[in-house]
Order: sequence, then structure tokens, then C-alpha cells
Amino acid sequence: MDARLLAARLYSGSESPGGGPYRFTAPIEPAQARRLVAAFNGGFKMNAAQGGYLTERRTIEPLRRGAASLVIYAGGSVAIGAWGREVGMTRHVVAVRQNLVPLVDRGRLTALARSPDWQAWGATCGASSCASSVPGIEHQWRSGLGITADGALVYAEGPALSPAQLGALLVRAGAVRGMELDINPDWPIFATYDPPGGRGLASPANGHVLIPGVRGADTFFQAWWARDFVTMSARPDAQR
Repeated sequence: MDARLLAARLYSGSESPGGGPYRFTAPIEPAQARRLVAAFNGGFKMNAAQGGYLTERRTIEPLRRGAASLVIYAGGSVAIGAWGREVGMTRHVVAVRQNLVPLVDRGRLTALARSPDWQAWGATCGASSCASSVPGIEHQWRSGLGITADGALVYAEGPALSPAQLGALLVRAGAVRGMELDINPDWPIFATYDPPGGRGLASPANGHVLIPGVRGADTFFQAWWARDFVTMSARPDAQR
């Protein structure tokens, strides 16, 4: 995703991060659908994210030093990095979504991503059930977000990934820094929208998902959707 052409925005939900009300929350409204190009899931619920959350210039959960952070600036430009190292608070920051610790750093998997401790990257569902009585498995639905050296965003997801495999996908795509987003079958989703003729409103009818799964392109247009997510919208002055 070319950040020179697309502007990011963080949408917040009643379950993650909780609280509210928020100006930007599901469903995506027509005013925002006019330039919408893509949308994708956020991270864990805050009680499992091991990090903080800032949106609409308001701190919902305290930001944690060292946490993997997606940072969105006024105007929609983005950065990814460890909080307090590659990224930090400035007057231009309008949103920060933290989730665990970095998965990719300096174009390589981090030590924790390479380690056998896959449980450090979140509790997973079992092979056939998400019931708490069923043991979780390492190779499960996972999603992640990375940034390249020239500032492009890279999203990756898959149905049978270990943390190391997810990180390797981001590295292969050119990410120099990256983080895990949400995991397990119900939550990873990346959707793009393509109104006929390039005009009109983005909608479920012209949406397409990256990988078929539990959720469809209509997810972010539903008022009941209670999780945070990120939209990428065409900049008014973008030159194509």
C-alpha cells in the first residue's frame, strides 16, 4: 500500500479498545466510503495486547515503551516501530495502535519471533474449535503489518501460520519493521473496494477479500462490528 497515494485512519470499537463514543467507528459512513480503497483488522483486545491505544488525540490505554506500534499522523501518513525507539509522541500523532512487541526489526525476524515460544504471540484456537477446553495450535490464522524502507505498508495473513512464518512473509515482501495484528479464524481480514468505473462509493458489493475466511468485505460496514480496524483511502491530491 503506497502511503504517498493512500491515507490511513484508525477506527475504534466498543470491544477494542472499548470506551467511546468515537467519531470513527463501524459502520464506515458514505462520506468515508467515497475514497475508501482498503480496510484491515487491528490487534488484540487491550487486555491481551500488552500495549496501549491512542485515537482521535485521546489516550484510551497508556502507551507502553518497547511495544510494537502502528502510528498514524495528521494527514494519514504512517510509521511502524518500537515505541520510544523508532517511533514516539509528537504533535502530529493522531493515533497509535500497539500490539505485543516487534515481529520484524531492521529487515529481520526478532529473537522472540525466531524462538520456539509461539505462545508469546497470543493464545490460539485449537485445530477444530476455539473452545477454551481445546489446546491451541501454533499454526493458526494470523495477520501482520509491516513497513518498507520507502514507507509502503505491507499486510500479510494466512490460515496456518506460525509467528516466524508470518514475520518471514513480511520480510520477503520488503518490510524492515513489522508487527503481529489479530489472530485466530474470526478476526484477520483484509478487504479492498473497487467501485465500477472508479467512481461512486466503496461498498460490500464491490469489495474483495485477500483470503476467503470467516469475515467478508461487508464486515466494516456493519454497525455491530465492535473491533478496531484501519482504513486506507485515496488522497484527494494523489497522482495516479
